Amino acid sequence: MTLSFWRYSHLALAVFSAAFLVLASVTGTILAFDTIQEKTPPYRVENFEKITLGETLPVLKKNYPEITELSVDHNQFVTLQGIDQEDNDVDAYINPKTGKIIGTPLKKSDFIQWTTALHRSLFLKETGRFFVGFISFLLVLISISGFTLVLNRQRGLRNFFSKVIKDYFAQYYHVVLGRLALIPILIIALSGTYLTLEKFNFFIDKTDSEEKIEMAATTLVSKKDTDSSAFKNTLLADVQKIEFPFSDDPGEYYIITLKDREIEVNQITGAIVSETPFPMRTLVSDLSLDLHTGRASILWAIILAIASLNILVFIYSGFAMTLKRRSSRIKNKYKPEDSTFILLVGSENGSSLLFANAIQKQLLANGKKVFLTELNNYSVYPKAKHLIVFTSTHGLGDPPSNASKFIALINKTEQQQKINVSVVGFGSKAYPDFCGFARDIDVILAKQDWAEPLLELQTVNDKSAEEFVGWVKLWSAKTGIPISSTPSLYNHVPKGLQKFMVLNKTAISDTEHTFLLTLRASMNAKFTSGDLLAIYPANDTRERLYSIGNHNGNIQLVVKLHPSGLGSGYLYDVEPGSIIKARILKNAAFHFPKKASKVALISNGTGIAPFLGMMEQNKKKTAIHLYCGFRKATETVLGYEKFAAEMIQKQHLKSFHVALSREANHHYVMDLIKRDADFFIDLLTQGGVVMICGSLAMQKDVESALDTLLTQTALNVSDYKVNGQVLTDCY
Repeated sequence: MTLSFWRYSHLALAVFSAAFLVLASVTGTILAFDTIQEKTPPYRVENFEKITLGETLPVLKKNYPEITELSVDHNQFVTLQGIDQEDNDVDAYINPKTGKIIGTPLKKSDFIQWTTALHRSLFLKETGRFFVGFISFLLVLISISGFTLVLNRQRGLRNFFSKVIKDYFAQYYHVVLGRLALIPILIIALSGTYLTLEKFNFFIDKTDSEEKIEMAATTLVSKKDTDSSAFKNTLLADVQKIEFPFSDDPGEYYIITLKDREIEVNQITGAIVSETPFPMRTLVSDLSLDLHTGRASILWAIILAIASLNILVFIYSGFAMTLKRRSSRIKNKYKPEDSTFILLVGSENGSSLLFANAIQKQLLANGKKVFLTELNNYSVYPKAKHLIVFTSTHGLGDPPSNASKFIALINKTEQQQKINVSVVGFGSKAYPDFCGFARDIDVILAKQDWAEPLLELQTVNDKSAEEFVGWVKLWSAKTGIPISSTPSLYNHVPKGLQKFMVLNKTAISDTEHTFLLTLRASMNAKFTSGDLLAIYPANDTRERLYSIGNHNGNIQLVVKLHPSGLGSGYLYDVEPGSIIKARILKNAAFHFPKKASKVALISNGTGIAPFLGMMEQNKKKTAIHLYCGFRKATETVLGYEKFAAEMIQKQHLKSFHVALSREANHHYVMDLIKRDADFFIDLLTQGGVVMICGSLAMQKDVESALDTLLTQTALNVSDYKVNGQVLTDCY
């Protein structure tokens, strides 16, 4: 099952039962402390576990001419009911060794009785008992789903108690306390559920039960067993109650209730006359009551009190986490059909959304009706007067994943009125297709009859707040709407960055300029191989992205250290055990295909990172063929070959091909593709998938080589991209 299933199940169960769990937790804590308080009076004698009935009964009969009943409670306090030598009624705690009265049983206070009734049945009698039992069952499900989430967060049972990364208060203590209190809370929930089911006779078949008791009660012990005295062999600690004979008549027996059975004992010989074992349901019921109330152990009662308090902490922290998660979503005050300002965002990693959010807030403050959404949600806006597009570019001039449908939508969705249009492109001049997708949008909008260009296309390099302010000034002057032109308003690191612990890092050398970095993700991190890690090395808007692989549940990066490189230098300087802040960006367009029969993975240098994880996660044993290009046969490359051999042995990888461009017999990945031309043609024509990760230059060369091979077929690389058979993630 997916992580989202467990998370939403956990949340839904918690939301439904929260109010009742708060009530049960508060009353449960009070009752646990009452149980602890019960055990504090000094009514339990020393070495109680060693006292036998043979020692205590003669002493008691000497001090009390008439005894009706002797009982031992869960605190191991001995209560005697009878008449003393002065004909006074006695109902008191006694010392079983001396018969001396040491205390008087006290009735539960009205408050404790009221709390107990509320805890058990909500003052609704049978209906309330059923409802409380149902909430206990929901707590079982909450505990199981919570356990599953922690397992996922810690990447397996082996790391269940390993260090937790502290993102924020609620998240940290929800996980830490959840691990510690999981077992006690699960026991509370299971025992509470069982006691409710038992209350409603869920486990009882009355006919069979009564027959067994009757048969047991009529079975007499043979005469040869009468030499063994039950008084000498029975410990007082094993007794719950003793009913004394009414007279000295040998036909009158002691009726002794033990923890697991009831026996009748001859008052003269001490022989067991009959024995009635308790059915298993009775023993389980007593055990459940002990576990649920803590009545048998002060230590367990303390644990239950702490666990009950922890449930309150979980409810608070769980809802705090949910609200924090929801706060990062796009929020709109107005509906699209009522808004006059439409802000459309195309962003692979959410950075463009930060700029759009800043504009949205200021327009709302100016009393404008604004609607913000992704480009893929483009629709008809009947009252729109202004439409602003904020978009980045992905790959070789391609749209971000949340904007892939926009061009098709705009060609078939006609606005009914004139709308002022402005396009702002975000990108990096380090790439040849700088703001390529924004330029495509600008051209398409210019062809729409309803679109009135308000400004020429404005571009922003490397998320520069100063360059973005240039567009703000122009747009504000053109519309007459005051928008802040202070760069610091737009120059900030995204909120909600997660913390990642550095687990290990390899070293570079004179011949090896790449290093592997392994990070442990926090609880909220959901990722798979092919997703992206965004870091902010200078703690500003400058963002660096790295393709990630899922390695044993941890994040693995392969990074090339560039001289004066902002991102690579930052990552190489981190030490194992340290914490970095970043965020994981979903890259659904580059996830491993679920239904392809064959997949060819093509990479160079650092592009191998997601492929290492994809091979490791290839549980379906899809036929994967890995093609990699490196400069030299370094120690790192030899490590890849060793890993590939392990994957081939496990049938997670079909073949591994390496091209070394700086060795004596040098060749490139493109040479391997040309060598295996028939394989690639057959793979694509038969529905297989090619995935390319690495540099943009490599991507262009690989696509050119594939296009050359495909000239003899009806389709080209662009067609296979549209079909989802050629996937790229290159920078």
